[in-house]
Amino acid sequence: MPTQDQIREALRAVIDPELRKDIVELEMVRSIDVHDNGVVDVKVSLTTPGCPIRSHFQTGVATAVKALDGVNSVNISFDVLSDEEKGNLQRKLGRGGPLPSGALAQVANVICVGSGKGGVGKSSVTANLAAALAAEGKSVGVLDADVWGYSQPRMFGLGATRPKVNEQRKIIPPVAHEGIKVMSIGFFIEEDAAVVWRGPMLHKALQQFLEDVDWGALDYLLVDLPPGTGDVGMTLAQLLPDARFLLVTTPQPVAQKVARRSAEMAGKVRLEIAGVVENMSGFVTPGNERFEIFGAGGGQLLADELGVPLLGQIPLTMPLREQADAGTPLVVADPDDPAAQAIRQTARGLIALTPIELPVMQTVTPAAPSLDVIPPRPMGMSLPMA
Repeated sequence: MPTQDQIREALRAVIDPELRKDIVELEMVRSIDVHDNGVVDVKVSLTTPGCPIRSHFQTGVATAVKALDGVNSVNISFDVLSDEEKGNLQRKLGRGGPLPSGALAQVANVICVGSGKGGVGKSSVTANLAAALAAEGKSVGVLDADVWGYSQPRMFGLGATRPKVNEQRKIIPPVAHEGIKVMSIGFFIEEDAAVVWRGPMLHKALQQFLEDVDWGALDYLLVDLPPGTGDVGMTLAQLLPDARFLLVTTPQPVAQKVARRSAEMAGKVRLEIAGVVENMSGFVTPGNERFEIFGAGGGQLLADELGVPLLGQIPLTMPLREQADAGTPLVVADPDDPAAQAIRQTARGLIALTPIELPVMQTVTPAAPSLDVIPPRPMGMSLPMA
């Protein structure tokens, strides 16, 4: 029979696909018991109870241990890392440092939601994913970085809201359903006004939205990117080097090909790709009939090509569109709708991929924000100061 050390060495072949390190190095192997009858018991510690890649570890451990001489069978069990162990792992991975100037120091995970082209439902995915994360008990913020096609204020029913400024002269983000904090250029300009900005102004505005907004402690900040591979994506890569990229596509092959370009952009600016979400994955009628009007397989093909998980396949339903216009995310308005259920499952997958919360760090009190790049509303209306 192999020794515990030999088994542990064999388990180095089992790689966590998200952290890209083996489970021995990650200290996920809780225990190894070797019995005289050729049976080996291995206990693996997961970062979350509902880990969607649990089967990956189960198959990998069984394969690695059974390959050793003298092993007849392998019993695999799982437990969950404690909060202290998660913190130790986080520090071991070198994550958790504050962003420049202390910005977002209390935000555990920044997820940039992007797509290669417009019209794939990226903004509605962002809004509903935020609501689904909040329904799972997470504290969530949404930054509408699509400064040309801003839509989050409407999707959250906040179109007429004006942000205020606190005593530290930081912008207080309006709060929507389930306590979601929302910030968008749409709060500062006339409704439906066109934003005609280029690189330097975009960079300064996004920097203000990150550093001069009182986001507070968040489990997730979702950043709704504009489509394509332009200035905004590169700016956010500079400002948010630890952010992860969530790619939205439709099943249509041509959309998948275009989305691949955004993935290439993320790679060039060293943004880690967390996974793929396939939106409009078939149309589901009120009578529960399903029609694959945009084809099938594009999301899985893209995920396989990039070597990342397909986190969700969200069908198109009439209530999904209706609630986006009505200002209440479908996940809140009708959690039993097929699209809402798929979004909730996507949120759980994202939680499983980003389970380690950063330690709360001391924030740095910044200088008073300069709001000169944010145009005031008409008739001389400017941001109120506390």
